[in-house]
Amino acid sequence: MGWAAQTGIAAAIAALVALAAQDARAANGAYAVDAADISDVGSCKVESWMSAATNTDFSAVANPSCVVDPFRPIELSLQTIRARSDGDWSTTVAPKAKTNFIPTGIGRWGLSAYGGGSFDAATGEALTAFAVIPATFRLSETMRINVNGGWLWDRTVDRHYLTYGVGFDWKFTDTLQWTIEGYGQAGASELSSVVQPRFQTGIRYRPNEIFSVDVIYGHNITGENANWITIGTTIRFPVEGAQPEHRRTGHL
Repeated sequence: MGWAAQTGIAAAIAALVALAAQDARAANGAYAVDAADISDVGSCKVESWMSAATNTDFSAVANPSCVVDPFRPIELSLQTIRARSDGDWSTTVAPKAKTNFIPTGIGRWGLSAYGGGSFDAATGEALTAFAVIPATFRLSETMRINVNGGWLWDRTVDRHYLTYGVGFDWKFTDTLQWTIEGYGQAGASELSSVVQPRFQTGIRYRPNEIFSVDVIYGHNITGENANWITIGTTIRFPVEGAQPEHRRTGHL
């Protein structure tokens, strides 16, 4: 992708962030637990996924993002979610900004932070605000542990939640990666003060630096406790001449 195209995509995302789902998922595609890494400045990617539940609920998500450097490297993304729940359809947008403070490395912790909010696309109503601290410990070039802790404000009912997650990634061949993760939230709700942790697991097939596809099975946090299957893809637009991501941060 040329410099002009990268700049245009980044500017569009930045403008939408300045103007501005369901709370946003992590920057780790369709997975719920995020890693501390961000990509090279000037690079972009488009993550998308579709999820279907055993109770007939459905969601389709598009999440374009670019990394810019106004004063430090920041990954800007704009997640758009089209969802059906109990037969009702909704469209939500969730701008988010993420930056890394401590780079990851084998045998040490890396640390980043991201925050944002979500809005109803039809009414413009602000739905949530959130902030998360992702930390990553690389056990080797092919294994890592991700730990997330954060805060979520559900503005529709004016309730605050503690969010958390732990995930494990293992790249067991040159092209296949296995992920398992648990996540949840705690805080006052209509039914309970704690939402029981949910789990999901998935396989990522990444034949090259540009493209990957995920197949994930697990559970959702909010709504009915249904089983979900997710199919997701990621298309990356790296900076020309940049060192491949797996050589900078390990194979993952």
